Amino acid sequence: MDLRIFTEPQQGATYDTLLTVARATEDLGFDAFFRSDHYLRMGSVHGLPGPTDAWITLAGLARETKRIRLGTLMTAGTFRLPGVLAIQVAQVDQMSGGRVELGLGAGWFEEEHKAYGIPFPKEKFARLEEQLAIVTGLWATEAGKTFDFHGTYYDLTDSPALPKPAQRKVPVLIGGHGATRTPRLAARYADEFNIPFASLEDSERQFGRVRAAAVEAGRDADDLTYSNALVVCVGRDDREVARRAAVIGREVDELKANGLAGSPAEVVDKIGRYAAIGSRRIYLQVLDLDDLDHLELISSQVQSRLS
Repeated sequence: MDLRIFTEPQQGATYDTLLTVARATEDLGFDAFFRSDHYLRMGSVHGLPGPTDAWITLAGLARETKRIRLGTLMTAGTFRLPGVLAIQVAQVDQMSGGRVELGLGAGWFEEEHKAYGIPFPKEKFARLEEQLAIVTGLWATEAGKTFDFHGTYYDLTDSPALPKPAQRKVPVLIGGHGATRTPRLAARYADEFNIPFASLEDSERQFGRVRAAAVEAGRDADDLTYSNALVVCVGRDDREVARRAAVIGREVDELKANGLAGSPAEVVDKIGRYAAIGSRRIYLQVLDLDDLDHLELISSQVQSRLS
């Protein structure tokens, strides 16, 4: 089971804070550092000093880390034209020496689009399908050849399909709870399928849908990695768990029901139950980015038991 650190910087974080957490992620032996792609805070938090851009952040971290994988859960398809996104991700992959992964979603948070003047189209999912075809198609085009795409929303003619990523293939993550179209897209384009903030029962059901869609598409269902994203709140004792829950504005019982919360032993046990339904990777949503002791505890008392 891979454990990855997943951050939500729109809730309030500077680049320096993210760099500190990314370096701790690397030093403590976690597999990867991922971040959300949002421009507006959610809930009652202050969100200061304001949003940071996902791919600008990852470009900086690409030069200041050495081992960890870097990526997004999920890049919003509404924020970037697919040709531009393919260039951005390829460049950051080169800057990192081939450590980038692209999580790409349709975009959903209408308020942030209104706040920053970003169009919020009605047909987001159909656009996402074309975006996936374009980004992966550009990267897969042989050097010296050109790429064309003529769709409903995007039109590319004689693209040189450059630059290329450092990796032969940048892993693509697709995720969500949709019962039909999401599994179909994952079966066609994804290297990894992620379901965010889902129960064991819902995760197992959705993994099953994706596996069935992969088989229907003529693909081995085991070609995909299946993963979860879950909020994490671990403490050495009940008092420490309660303190960490209070800092992020959550209740312990709710966190235990909907995330990974409690003692290290409790969290290891629950991760084991996700592993039993086929999850091979957990993105630990860390909401208090100033609590590096939390990461150290997870590394020494949770990750060590899993490995």
